[in-house]
Amino acid sequence: MSDMAAPSVPPLSSGAATAAGGPNERYVAGPTPRPPLGTLNQLFFESAERYDKPDALQYKRGGRYRAIAHRDLLARVRHAGQGLLQKGLRPGDRVAILSENRPEWAIADFACLTAALIDVPLYANLPAAQIAPVLQDCGAAAVFVSTAAQAAKLASIRGQLPAIRLVVSFEEEPLDGVDLTLSELEAVGATADGPGATRAYRDRALAVRPDDLATIIYTSGTTGEPKGVMLTHDNIASNVAATRTVLPFVGNDVSLCFLPLSHIFGRMADHYLMFAVGASIAYVESLETLLTNLGEVRPTFVLAVPRVYEKVYAGVLDQAHRSPIRRRIFEWGRRVADEWAQSRLAGQTPDGWLAARYNIAQALVFSRLKARMGGRLRFFVSGGAPLAADINRFFYAAGLTILEGYGLTETSPVIAVNTPEHFRIGTVGRPVAGVEIAIADDGEILTRGPHVMRGYYNKPDATHAAIDADGWFHTGDIGQLHDGFLSITDRKKELIVTAGGKNIAPAPIENRVLASPFVTQVVMVGDRRPFPALLIVPNMERLERWATEERLTWTDRASLLALPAVRQKMEAESLGRLTGLANFEMPKRIALLDHELSLEGGELTPTLKVKRRVVDRLYASQIDGIYSGARAAGERV
Repeated sequence: MSDMAAPSVPPLSSGAATAAGGPNERYVAGPTPRPPLGTLNQLFFESAERYDKPDALQYKRGGRYRAIAHRDLLARVRHAGQGLLQKGLRPGDRVAILSENRPEWAIADFACLTAALIDVPLYANLPAAQIAPVLQDCGAAAVFVSTAAQAAKLASIRGQLPAIRLVVSFEEEPLDGVDLTLSELEAVGATADGPGATRAYRDRALAVRPDDLATIIYTSGTTGEPKGVMLTHDNIASNVAATRTVLPFVGNDVSLCFLPLSHIFGRMADHYLMFAVGASIAYVESLETLLTNLGEVRPTFVLAVPRVYEKVYAGVLDQAHRSPIRRRIFEWGRRVADEWAQSRLAGQTPDGWLAARYNIAQALVFSRLKARMGGRLRFFVSGGAPLAADINRFFYAAGLTILEGYGLTETSPVIAVNTPEHFRIGTVGRPVAGVEIAIADDGEILTRGPHVMRGYYNKPDATHAAIDADGWFHTGDIGQLHDGFLSITDRKKELIVTAGGKNIAPAPIENRVLASPFVTQVVMVGDRRPFPALLIVPNMERLERWATEERLTWTDRASLLALPAVRQKMEAESLGRLTGLANFEMPKRIALLDHELSLEGGELTPTLKVKRRVVDRLYASQIDGIYSGARAAGERV
């Protein structure tokens, strides 16, 4: 583990303006000069040729990690790209990637980009029914699939997708519904090699313009209808350039890649950014093997969503409370570390007795945590959802700094991020180069700059609603700016973002539950929580009739809803109706309410829409009980 000192809080530099009128003036932060125009193809060739390392990518096979060199990667990307063109694809065609994280994902992505194709990443855990409308909307001409399971998904909906002309698998064995393996595609492309072929392919790739479309990433809105976010080469390349200048890379970093590459955070940060700074990118086998792979790879940089940090934190607390002696040592070490952190965050340098006690606390308490992380970590980066300040402060006190940032798919994604020089827990940092942030009159965060998407594919009305005439993108989040640091205080839009960074549109799911005659009202909860859950108001008359038929005994509504048989019935009537959802969308638990939400109670608007923030506040104890109950039952949360 590096002994690099944790960052203190410096004064605001001249790079970001702060309005004298307070934090909610319209123009309050940025911009600093934007990075030069660029493309992802420039990033790919320049980085591969500059670093020329033997371990550009790492993957585990046969019980050990193996490496792919930059030179081999250049050749494989060229051959795959030429293969796509040889098979009849043309610049501007859309190519989907349905795969878990693995080196072939990167090869397919760079092959598409350098062939001037537009790739469309898909979450590997999406069911076939949710993949079909995305592929229909973008008109995908080809699809990369990783495994037999993904190939079977695609085969089940292939009849709905007449535009698909080519399916390529990452596995070597023949699969039903697959036209070629990636190796076979590369062999096709290799036939185009000849004198000057390498230079010709490179020149064609570098002829792609910064404002050309690079990718379409689909995200669900509040209606649940998928929207394709169109990001240009310069959208993402400018975000990479702006981010690499403020994060502390040292030239020999190693990253363990486990954020889904289908998500813009994982793709920009753990894919393009790490490639741009010459880091070796090692792919995790699976989330179940994360701790094992951390020990094997020993990364220096890890990017994750809050849920990962929450799990690590929970694991540390669980270990600390295994015995009274261990608990006392842990609590002493935590108090010392908190005192040390408070001094550091105030811009001071702890010394004397505090420094001595902190060194002891490191040896007795926190050294084990660092060892579990591989022993070389210099910094974490967190994004995708808000990180609890208490958890951030715990890691900071332990000597493991988490640099929290903020952004959306529509902003490529980074809007702001904490850095070692400008660091403040409880905020998501300051805007990166070229990015402006403003706070609208209603508190909504607006942003403008080269990172803002071109628009939503095939949805001009949605585009115009999101980006105003002055170029400001409306994020749907509520926030404040103080001294140039952005804090997220609430969500204006109803989209639920779990602690794992997954976006869930609640309305379609709620509507399916409402189809039950036993349900009067339902509200999905789960924002910033480990999984979604449902608050349900039963149709009490119907439920009481059913309970009478079942010869159940109760005295009042509260005692009726507490009966195990009633809970099982309501779970069947609600969760049992939710087939075909992605795993991250599926509510795991329910809580039953014995009275209806009402306008008088403040839970409904005059048009009888649910006020989600009010429900979260008024029913906090019931919601907390869902998650504490899951933990008490030993469920994975």
